[in-house]
Amino acid sequence: MTTVLLMGPPGAGKGTHAGHLAGHLGVPVISTGDLFRRNIAEQTELGRTAQAYLDAGEYVPDEVTNDMVRDRLAAPDARPGFVLDGYPRTLHQAKVLDEILGAQGRSLDAALVLRVEVDALVARLLRRAEIEHRSDDTEDVIRRRFEVYHDQTAPLVDFYAERGIHYEVDASPDVDTVRASVWQVAVELKPAA
Repeated sequence: MTTVLLMGPPGAGKGTHAGHLAGHLGVPVISTGDLFRRNIAEQTELGRTAQAYLDAGEYVPDEVTNDMVRDRLAAPDARPGFVLDGYPRTLHQAKVLDEILGAQGRSLDAALVLRVEVDALVARLLRRAEIEHRSDDTEDVIRRRFEVYHDQTAPLVDFYAERGIHYEVDASPDVDTVRASVWQVAVELKPAA
């Protein structure tokens, strides 16, 4: 069983590397964005609740997100392990994740942090915004997202470092180099067959 949290600021490559890491480990990627979309599309009770908040232009409360994650982690395909992408984002969510996993008789094996300097990420995201015609991704908006990450999510690095499950990968080189570094961590984590 291998359970991994993939962390990093916006644009660090979490989505790019989560699938490859999960494939290497033979476990599913569990992304909160995907959970929201699936629950909304399937009109589950949690999806309808989330949609009501989104329609009102509000953030979906932690309780709804936590319940979606709880349900997803209980699914049979997640039993051998998973790669989390986008959750937890706060210390409160990290503590809820501990409770969810504890109730299932397991714990998080690794918190893998993708590190990139802010200015490099801003340039990367501005290029992506231009290519994908994302007019709402201005430099001010992007820098604000980094502030939110720094305030809310960065404290998780220390939280997991204190447990000895914190790994870091320099995510500034090309994709293949970063992928190789991420896989090296995965090799250390994957139990022998």
